[in-house]
Amino acid sequence: MTYRTENTNPSRFCCVFMTLCCVCLPANAQQKTPAATRSQQREGAQIFSTLCASCHGLDGHGGERAPDIVANPEVQKISDAQIAKIISQGVPGTGMPSFRSLGPGKVQAVLAHLRALQGQTSSSPLAGSPAGGRSLFFGKGGCSECHMVNGVGGFIASDLSAYARTISPAEIREVITNPNKYLGARGNEVVATTQDGQTFTGIARNEDNFSLQLQTRDGVFHFVEKSSLRDLQHRTESLMPSYYGSRLTSQDLDDLVSYLIEVSRKHAIPQAKNNTESSHRADDDLD
Repeated sequence: MTYRTENTNPSRFCCVFMTLCCVCLPANAQQKTPAATRSQQREGAQIFSTLCASCHGLDGHGGERAPDIVANPEVQKISDAQIAKIISQGVPGTGMPSFRSLGPGKVQAVLAHLRALQGQTSSSPLAGSPAGGRSLFFGKGGCSECHMVNGVGGFIASDLSAYARTISPAEIREVITNPNKYLGARGNEVVATTQDGQTFTGIARNEDNFSLQLQTRDGVFHFVEKSSLRDLQHRTESLMPSYYGSRLTSQDLDDLVSYLIEVSRKHAIPQAKNNTESSHRADDDLD
């Protein structure tokens, strides 16, 4: 039994930070508060770990209930005054509560800690070319065989249209060159061989004691009764190839990372009350 499916990537954002990114002040309009003291940052770190980490993660890179507020360039653009207001007042009807009881001093301490975290992930502009990275992605790099960007590409792996919003450039490079360290076997790749010699290689989407549903690279789902299989192997390594570190030059990697960052910056940010996805195609990313 075989059928085709469309790749979807439903938004899981429940915090107002991502919504506000759409209306935040331009970077040159930000107003920064005076440099925070180390003691203020330490106090902010303690408050953050108690009140914020359960949603945003201890390092601010996001969790199951809230997005990354550290590496996301759009969040970094929000002015100190705006962020302090969000922390203090929250936003009714969203997942962001009010922490007015902290008082101005502690709110500023949390803000100081957040800015410190953002500073740790910042880096000098990459020398890479987004256009060159796009050529790699859809060309010799083979990324588009598995990954999709703005509706173009493969079905088998994650959609990378907004990937760089939640991960730093250095981390993107590390994942590309050492996928087994960061991704492991979470892709659940399997190789199923039937009694009549047919072999299916793909991702196990559903599996129980009697049947297996796997998706091959072309996006097609295959439903297989285990009683019809001669052999079934579950691979322990990541589905993503581990040879990019040796096959791609340093410039290639910079180009690819730059492309993913550029795509993410131009990708429409999901709205809290609007699930309409961007219809832009990959060839329009850099227009």
